[in-house]
Amino acid sequence: MWLQTRCELNFEIEYPTPFVLMLRPRSGAQQWIAREEYRIEPNIGAFEFTDGYGNLCQRLIAPPGSFSIMTEAEVMTADHIDLAPGAPFIEIQNLPDSALEYLLPSRFCESDRLSDLANRITDGMLPGYDQVAAIERWVHEQIVYEPATSAVPVSATEIAARGAGVCRDLAHLSIALCRNLSIPARMVVGYLYELEPMDLHAWFEAYVGGRWYTFDPTQKQLRPGYVAIGYGRDAADVAIYNQFGPPVIPLEQHITVKRLANR
Repeated sequence: MWLQTRCELNFEIEYPTPFVLMLRPRSGAQQWIAREEYRIEPNIGAFEFTDGYGNLCQRLIAPPGSFSIMTEAEVMTADHIDLAPGAPFIEIQNLPDSALEYLLPSRFCESDRLSDLANRITDGMLPGYDQVAAIERWVHEQIVYEPATSAVPVSATEIAARGAGVCRDLAHLSIALCRNLSIPARMVVGYLYELEPMDLHAWFEAYVGGRWYTFDPTQKQLRPGYVAIGYGRDAADVAIYNQFGPPVIPLEQHITVKRLANR
């Protein structure tokens, strides 16, 4: 499936403001970036680097006045989402080094505080993929998905108590539950074709059966159309932008994801 993704952010800057942006998707096993456009107005210099999770990031200082960012990409995504019921749990000593940090508690995923809940949800499940699928299903059924209701990240334990949240909140709880069972889990932020209402989206991946698999507790069932921008331990690692100094809030944010019929 070929998709065109587009993100537009418009700000009004009062003082010179440092930004770190994370807006460029990269090619990988599940997506190929065929074309990109990245426009900053006014046209100022930016420095790009790769962070510790492999995400493409851009550093710049926004000058006072109107400031806008537009990114667009044509992306070939997988025609289906891989499912693997029965894929086994990977023992810690056999995990790749890169997966180990996704076993630990993090700022918004307090996995060490959810043992009773994790064990109750996965009771009787085959260790590995089936446990993660049980967590995904439980979060989908028990936590109300309320898009665009919160601009502030909330932790896994808070969401478990509250019973409702936005996509990143449901991902936080799912990730924390997986990690409590010693299954590596990481947050992904990006785009989802035909998401309602359309916005940037967050889901999670779990490492079972020797690879990462996609899970999304906000959706009744997985479908093609995911485009990943960033990976990390939780929302603190995958913000599409961080700015420093007096708070700056976008005046406008427009997200579109279209299917390309001529590809």
